[in-house]
Amino acid sequence: MSDLPSGDAVLSALLQKADALRAALAEKVDTNLSGNVLQMRSGTLRDSIVSSLESDGQAVSILIESVGVPYAAIQEYGGRTSAHDIVATKSKALRFIGAQGVTFAKIVHHPGSLIPARSYIGSAIEEMRDEIQDSLKSTILDALGAN
Repeated sequence: MSDLPSGDAVLSALLQKADALRAALAEKVDTNLSGNVLQMRSGTLRDSIVSSLESDGQAVSILIESVGVPYAAIQEYGGRTSAHDIVATKSKALRFIGAQGVTFAKIVHHPGSLIPARSYIGSAIEEMRDEIQDSLKSTILDALGAN
């Protein structure tokens, strides 16, 4: 009979540690969205972040993503928005300050914008990469009785 722990015991220890790391990673993303990487306006992007832990008995995955916010990807990776019209919908006119001073218009053609990458998820993963790797390795070794 072997003195090695069962695969279930190792998986259980790994799941417990991975869940703690998932929570820490989600907190780091929240911090990034609260001013470290992006300035919070409405909190919609921050509130769209969900994290979960998945396991099929052979592998454990920590998932973190934005759900239901169309601009989440362009904030994370950067990109160019297409040209579009901005139409006054909640008032009779749009008001903005241009080269000629205050201007009013019912519709404005926006040429598009170049949005720089402001990685709030990827940067959190990168900051925690060593901690995640070391913690998971240590947890497996501890569960196997090798430490």
